[in-house]
Amino acid sequence: MMTRGDDVAEGKGYGKCILFNEHFVVYDIPSIVSAIGDYTLATVERTDSGGVRLIDDRPATPGYKEGKLEHQKDSLQRILDHMEIDPDENIKITLGGTLYCASGVGASAASCTAIARALNQFFDMGLDDDQINEVAYEGEKGYHGTPSGVDNAASTYGGLIWFVRGDEDTFEPVDMKKPVEIVMGNTGKVANTKAAVAGVKERKEKYPERYEEIFQDARQLAHDAREALEANDIQKVGDLMDVNHSLLQDIEVSDEDLDMLVETARSAGALGAKMTGGGLGGYMVALTPGEELQEKVAKAIEDKGFRVLRTKIGV
Repeated sequence: MMTRGDDVAEGKGYGKCILFNEHFVVYDIPSIVSAIGDYTLATVERTDSGGVRLIDDRPATPGYKEGKLEHQKDSLQRILDHMEIDPDENIKITLGGTLYCASGVGASAASCTAIARALNQFFDMGLDDDQINEVAYEGEKGYHGTPSGVDNAASTYGGLIWFVRGDEDTFEPVDMKKPVEIVMGNTGKVANTKAAVAGVKERKEKYPERYEEIFQDARQLAHDAREALEANDIQKVGDLMDVNHSLLQDIEVSDEDLDMLVETARSAGALGAKMTGGGLGGYMVALTPGEELQEKVAKAIEDKGFRVLRTKIGV
């Protein structure tokens, strides 16, 4: 039996929002990702028997947790292996928190980070954030096979991250002056990210010249967006989100519900709006600085019958 620190321990992992260039990131084009204010909370406590048990009480899109159950089991085993925790340890891990789990908000990474932090505290391991991030990355492999690493980085460190895939991935903090309110609208559909990624690859091979032009626009847009964020030019950030959504439509990873929610948010006064995450379902995001605008846009989406997150980027 391992030495324990506390009788009960808690750990948080924040959700994420891809502000710019999901899908394009697969082709070594920069993306910008932000942690959001909503989080998953993991609680670890000692039990009398039964080994390591996981109870998932997170709020979630219907079918989300059931669809991810086998991935979750694999993920937890990877976390225990990496942290050298015996699966026969009699502990109960309970997941909760404010993050409404659906495709596009980094729910799996948030849970991995939260579990890693709670276990670290419970067993008094003394891991720092870099080591927690390594554990969360191992856990993410259970969900994504070969994860990019950006979701768990946002979940662990917070803030905004400039991410470029390559032989050695680039992670750089983007200096945003202060957190800004956003609204994330949930289509209620669990996205099939693998299918969306495969579709882009197939169309890119079929229409290389057209796609090369779109990809170059996406590359330039990332640099413009980083500049606007660091200059606190929120209106420009919103304009660029609109452009990015058009590029994502061009590569056919948006869908009717996402497009409708994006248009609803813009009509209600959002400075910009776009799909976020894998597409073909999942979430969209609207830039709504100030609580008054945030509430107006959130209400407009809710009036259409869809669930929203009222949260912030840059936390």
